[in-house]
Amino acid sequence: QVQLVESGGGLVQAGDSLTLSCSASGRTFHYAMGWFRQAPGKEREFVAAFSWTGESTYYTNSVKGRFTISRDNAKNTVYLQMNSLKPEDTAVYYCAVRLTAGQFMAADSYHYWGQGTQVTVSS
Repeated sequence: QVQLVESGGGLVQAGDSLTLSCSASGRTFHYAMGWFRQAPGKEREFVAAFSWTGESTYYTNSVKGRFTISRDNAKNTVYLQMNSLKPEDTAVYYCAVRLTAGQFMAADSYHYWGQGTQVTVSS
């Protein structure tokens, strides 16, 4: 079992920045982490992720250049730095863990999910 707790969401204005955190606890084994988001009335979509080896990062096109995924292995924490936020970034953001080298963009590849944190960007 892996427990994930997100934090850092909030209400900001367009152009502002936020940093989301996701702390993992539980069994210790190799895993890869990613961030997804879900806006009202829409499907959950991929935002960013580490590769299985952790050497590479991937982003959906709409956040490239604005969002950065990073991690602190000593703290078992992954971060999502979000800059130049736009109203269309408004969503509940989820961190997730996958236990295999699956498709990092596919939500079905992830085995554990956090509870989500709301990010609201006003125009």
